[in-house]
Amino acid sequence: MPKPAMNRRLFLALTAVVPTAAWARQQVMSLDELIGAGEQLLRDNLDPQVFQALPAVDRERVTQFLSQFQRDLQGNYIVNLADLKPLAASALPLLRANPATQPYAGWLETRLDYLDVAEQFRVALPPPKPTPGQPPKPAPNPTPAQQQQVWDKQVAREPQPAEAPTLVPRLKKIFQQQGVPAALVWVAEVESSFKSSARSPAGAVGLYQLMPKTAQGLGLKLSPRDERLDPDKNANAAARYLRSLYPRFKDWRLTLAAYNWGQGNVRRLLEKRRATTFDAIAVHLPAETQMYVPKIDAVLKRRERTSLARLSGPSR
Repeated sequence: MPKPAMNRRLFLALTAVVPTAAWARQQVMSLDELIGAGEQLLRDNLDPQVFQALPAVDRERVTQFLSQFQRDLQGNYIVNLADLKPLAASALPLLRANPATQPYAGWLETRLDYLDVAEQFRVALPPPKPTPGQPPKPAPNPTPAQQQQVWDKQVAREPQPAEAPTLVPRLKKIFQQQGVPAALVWVAEVESSFKSSARSPAGAVGLYQLMPKTAQGLGLKLSPRDERLDPDKNANAAARYLRSLYPRFKDWRLTLAAYNWGQGNVRRLLEKRRATTFDAIAVHLPAETQMYVPKIDAVLKRRERTSLARLSGPSR
């Protein structure tokens, strides 16, 4: 689908407010460069259907939030996400109100607890005291143990998704057929809250949020009807993808980090840090991946009374 033309005023407004304070302090750009950076960010990370579906009056607020959320999810510091709570409160009703953008609301709702957890860590882990003459240092990332403790408590307060009782038994059979531990069907709670229509701003779709190239590589068709919207086909592809990743990492936490961030990225980080375990690289992962893995572990404890450490590898 061709990219829709973007209004110059929209990008000027967007790029004037989207960058983080730290990023803005470090960059000196001309007006045209600033607009171009905003256009490229949106082309690279946001599905153009977002713009087509929203009324023009709401686009700037939603675009501002989605762009900043995408940026901070892929940034290094978890506490930065806490600043997005007011924007999320503004953007979510707009996404819910338009039928065409409700799939994005489903994606966002599933990730609101990232903002809550980030707020908890902002309170618990204040930034280091400033050094005179030096730029302020960011708050440290929580350790894997701190993350797990907070996520266990967070998920314990969250109800089971409404669609789970219907879908889980069916999806477990699919995962078992692919030789993947059946408990991992609950990855769909973290990815989409079991909403098969959920769509990310970056273009991931379905229960297990498969990106277009990944889905096509796993044999799913994107047209004339997107097969990622089919719960069974989405689950089957996700199970096969997890099965293919596990032998490369031989650990479910690293495998799920690769599922979220990309296997090449995780492998390169392991090599860079001369590490072999998730704990050894956790604080260096993107903020989303740092939270994604312990959240899945917490969901397994809550829903299945098990954990990633207790799961066996694929059976075939």
